[in-house]
Amino acid sequence: MALNGDIFLYLGVIVSIAAVVAYLFRLIKQPQILAYVLVGIFLPLVFEFITGLSLDKSIVESMSIIGIAFLLFIVGLEIELKKLKNVALVSTVGGGISILLLFIFGYLVALLLGFLGLEAAYIGLMLAFSSTMVVLKILSDKRELNTLHGRIVVGILLLEDIVAIFALSILSSINDFSLSLFGVAVFKFLALFGVAFICSKFLFPRIFRFAAKNQELLLITSLAVCFIFSLAFHFLGFSIAIGAFLAGLTLGNLEYSFEIIGKVKSLRDLFSLLFFVSLGMGLSLAAIKGMIWPLIVIFLFVILFKPLIFLGICSLFQYTKKPSFLSAISLANIGEFSLIIATQGFYEYGHISQELFSLIVVVTLASITITSYLIKYDSAIYNLLEKPLSVFDVFTIEGLEYAPTEIKPKIVLCGHDRIGFSVLRKFGQSKKKILVVDYNPEVISKLVKEGYHCIYGVVSDHEIIERMNLSGLSMLVSTVPEFHDNSYLLKRIRAVNKKAKVIVTASRVDEALKLYKQGADYVILPHFLGGEHVAQMISDFRAKKIKLKEARVDHIKHLEERKEIGHEHPKEQ
Repeated sequence: MALNGDIFLYLGVIVSIAAVVAYLFRLIKQPQILAYVLVGIFLPLVFEFITGLSLDKSIVESMSIIGIAFLLFIVGLEIELKKLKNVALVSTVGGGISILLLFIFGYLVALLLGFLGLEAAYIGLMLAFSSTMVVLKILSDKRELNTLHGRIVVGILLLEDIVAIFALSILSSINDFSLSLFGVAVFKFLALFGVAFICSKFLFPRIFRFAAKNQELLLITSLAVCFIFSLAFHFLGFSIAIGAFLAGLTLGNLEYSFEIIGKVKSLRDLFSLLFFVSLGMGLSLAAIKGMIWPLIVIFLFVILFKPLIFLGICSLFQYTKKPSFLSAISLANIGEFSLIIATQGFYEYGHISQELFSLIVVVTLASITITSYLIKYDSAIYNLLEKPLSVFDVFTIEGLEYAPTEIKPKIVLCGHDRIGFSVLRKFGQSKKKILVVDYNPEVISKLVKEGYHCIYGVVSDHEIIERMNLSGLSMLVSTVPEFHDNSYLLKRIRAVNKKAKVIVTASRVDEALKLYKQGADYVILPHFLGGEHVAQMISDFRAKKIKLKEARVDHIKHLEERKEIGHEHPKEQ
């Protein structure tokens, strides 16, 4: 039997080895992507030791192409085009500026390091994109996707993903570039995009309405759409990855998108494993030896210079230094799109050398590993760098106080978003007695128009706390989710005011218990609050204190009001 072409043998060996190594990496809390690449580096030796046969790399590389397709198919599915309309200017205009600046600076640095024009362009593109998959996973685990910096990061990453897709389409036709051919390519691309748009509006809703009645049919139909678009793009001279992304985008706006994502994710994980294993196989440690200085320079560019770009842009858009810093530190890495572009440029187009490909893989893995720790300890790092970061205050209006009257407030509300919005409504008739503190300039701008006392800044800032009139407060309510900020607020107010009622927020039960020990009168746990409210509503209904019809009307009115101002229920948490 010709085992050399036995795909089952290859899958069996690769998945078994990857499972063992990934398990070990999980125990020591290291990124699993790093485990898969490590498997790829040693796979030829291990495969020969187990089977007695030499590894046919082309088989693994062919399967990894499917991994790229599924990876981008899922990315397309998870992108909600409506969100792109609602993100702040910093995520769209600011994100576009950051991509352009990073590409230009990366290109110039690469030229200074001795790379040729096309390879320098690849390095510029590599530096322009951050890891959507890794960053969103970490922010989701920390329950920070719906914080201010989380929304900024999500918006910028979505924009980067779209730009990366266009970059892939341009690179696929660069070898035979001419103005006429480029025009034809753009026409074909727009034509396919138009077909996808028409299908998503008129054809797919009907097809998937029927397919959704059977889970197996839903999966098969979704995969068929992915392959049809991928093949269409392939036959027209584009990368299959672009077709897969567009297929995901067309299905992502269907009402069944979450079911499709749930079905396809397992396949994505399997073939993504093969993609990262193939990266490890293409990594040449011998080639890296001659590129130590470029590797160090580019790595430092990613870890130090790249976050400075994002920090400056967020500050220019008048965000305070804390959300600006947290956003910047989340984006201080190179992402999977950079790896995909490098893979296509090395294997498919022949644009870059083995040495540069290996360099890109090493820098990407190193930056992703470092980022996982930076995001994990971002608040502690911010506390250490808070004073040096004050240089960015010159671009913002941090600490600005809007006080329409000279009356000192009796109530302070720290954080005005989903919970804070509801709290402020209850105090709506006492505007002169309420002070709102928030670090979102859009929120402050809206509240200023409504005539509220406002301070723009971070609640843990010493100068802002001085403006809160802590000794004269009757109540302080904090909907800010950070434990350390609430703990600090509690200590400051209890030092000068024992009588004030203090209500704070926590994300975890153990944090809530600590805040109670520190003197909080009540601790809000948002994820338990809904259950308590429903239980009380049912109790009131059974006691005939309320009517469900009236509660329903009030709730619909409340939801419509929230929708009008852009609030969305955080389904990620």
